[in-house]
Amino acid sequence: MNRILISLALGGVVAAGGVAIAKEPAPPAAASTTGYLGSAGPDTYKILPPAPVAGTIRFQADRSTFLATRSSKDTPRWTLAIADANEAAIVKDMSCAIGMELTPDKAPKLTKVLMTMRFDVRRAVNTPKDIYKRQRPYLIDEGPICVEKTDGLAASPDYPSGHTTWGWSVGLVLAELIPDRSTQILTRARSFGESRLFCGVHNMSAVESGRTNGSAVVAGLHGSAQFRADMDAARQELAALRKSAKAPDPAACAAEAELIAKSPYN
Repeated sequence: MNRILISLALGGVVAAGGVAIAKEPAPPAAASTTGYLGSAGPDTYKILPPAPVAGTIRFQADRSTFLATRSSKDTPRWTLAIADANEAAIVKDMSCAIGMELTPDKAPKLTKVLMTMRFDVRRAVNTPKDIYKRQRPYLIDEGPICVEKTDGLAASPDYPSGHTTWGWSVGLVLAELIPDRSTQILTRARSFGESRLFCGVHNMSAVESGRTNGSAVVAGLHGSAQFRADMDAARQELAALRKSAKAPDPAACAAEAELIAKSPYN
């Protein structure tokens, strides 16, 4: 069974089977390889509602959402969903929302926060995934998806969505670091998860539970003194960068805003 392994480079990652795999840069020397919380992190299996089962309203809503969103194939929103499949590009994807373009060398303190907390996110995703073993939507109903239908993707459980958990966790962190851009950041973080619906690789319940999952992780992270200290350092770094960092292309940002305004729920 594939287990999510988030690799962050503020830009790219090699991905297969719908999850990032182990070809990744070494974490910064000061970054923990067990995360900020280790085994003290929240047990999200106990926090999340159970995965839907056949015959329930939530199960049918998942099927209806998957079938309805298949019409997005080959649209601009579909193209964005393909791009969002690269979970390690989340900060790059947030450029318009943040209002500046960031790279690991220019934002090492932010990179440290995210490179460390990815282990906490991974733990919160893998435990409920492995327990529920919920099938992805295209294995229940026929329909195209925006990535290759590999054996690895089919073997990786649906619930909760790791991409959504990661995207929402990063969004919450960035919103705290740049509060005057919090609306734009969290809107983009929400759409990062919704891309999994347009793509057809996650059920609606998996995306919704991913946001709850990410919120639980970030709430737990604030109990770590090291996380709080690293956040303070990242906050100062980003405040300085806002004076010099390159601004994203306005036309591209306007186009993105139009795309993420499209709801997968209608």
